[in-house]
Amino acid sequence: MFRRPILLLATILLGLVAAGLLAVGAFPPAVSPAPVERVMPNDRFQTR
Repeated sequence: MFRRPILLLATILLGLVAAGLLAVGAFPPAVSPAPVERVMPNDRFQTR
């Protein structure tokens, strides 16, 4: 049917990747805020 089916498949795949990147760029996923965990100094947990 087509002379170069590999070229056609590569073009379709490239188009799908470009459409996916545009969709993610236009509608980015929501970022969930994560609490900041601070490292406690070790001297607070030593016995006196």
